Amino acid sequence: MRLQGGVKVPTGGMPCTDPSAGARRARERRCVVPTSRRVSRSGAMPEPTVIVRMREDVRARCRHRVHGQDTPCMRAASVFGCLLPIVALKRFSPEPCEERFMSKPTPLFEPPKGSPLYARYHADPHAIPPRIAVALQAMREGRPVILQDDFDRENEADLIVAAEKLTIETMALLIRECSGIVCLCLPDAKIRQLALPQMVPANQSRHGTAFTVSIEARDGVSTGVSAADRLTTIRAAIADPAKPTDIVRPGHVFPLRSQPGGVLARRGHTEGTVELCWLAGLKPAGVLCELMNPDGTMTRGNDVERFAALHGLPMLTIEELVDFRRALGPQGADASIQPTASLDVSLG
Repeated sequence: MRLQGGVKVPTGGMPCTDPSAGARRARERRCVVPTSRRVSRSGAMPEPTVIVRMREDVRARCRHRVHGQDTPCMRAASVFGCLLPIVALKRFSPEPCEERFMSKPTPLFEPPKGSPLYARYHADPHAIPPRIAVALQAMREGRPVILQDDFDRENEADLIVAAEKLTIETMALLIRECSGIVCLCLPDAKIRQLALPQMVPANQSRHGTAFTVSIEARDGVSTGVSAADRLTTIRAAIADPAKPTDIVRPGHVFPLRSQPGGVLARRGHTEGTVELCWLAGLKPAGVLCELMNPDGTMTRGNDVERFAALHGLPMLTIEELVDFRRALGPQGADASIQPTASLDVSLG
């Protein structure tokens, strides 16, 4: 305690002129923020205040009296995971703090009528796991999803996007942050519609990656390598009335043939991409590109999580998608798009 103008003041705090504050001072002293710790843009802050990041699970409004006035405050706060004592904020409304610091819930995915999940969702809205729902919602919005395969397989993360939702900006992101080899994942029916032969007669790839010959749009492109040109090629290939004559070969977009049966037949990024587009009620056609670090190495482990946090992208694994597809059962597959097949996970 010190004297200031004949008034007793808590050391480092604000003066209290209430003569009956003796018994109450001990209760309220913890609500006073030392002057030396107070910071403001203007440099002057005449009232006790504090800015904290509040966790929703410990948030609770209460009322306290500070210097004889009712003051709304938060009962508890968390900074770097540690709970702090109650801090009363004079003439402060908690709503702006909520808007600034509280993370808003990600909207759940509501399957459209074209989705094979439509009937199941309306029978049980909780049938779709949260991470699957977030990924499907991102696919419908045209946002990339980070899809990771098994650790004992390629152990890689791909950025995948629904082909019909792809934009020039997203294509530029794939080219800039990934390997630059942009692949168009298509079901077998679309591959036949475009009369695309496999790149080689006998596939000797370690994981049986089913590349076809590369393609380019016949019209509307220049060199074919820019983000806009590759987007034009993809749109030409996925168009419903697309014909073999609408594209030329070779080109700068690499189609991949998805195995019938999806991830239940082959646990690959190709099948996972087509499967997610299909489950989201979109055309079963997606674009993928392998995520890479700036030094040219493949992005794995914590680097994937950091990239996802930096760009605000959802993450999903092939394993999660396989488990979800198995839970759907045989009735969960649309034979015209993803016919079921006997499991053959040895292909990876």
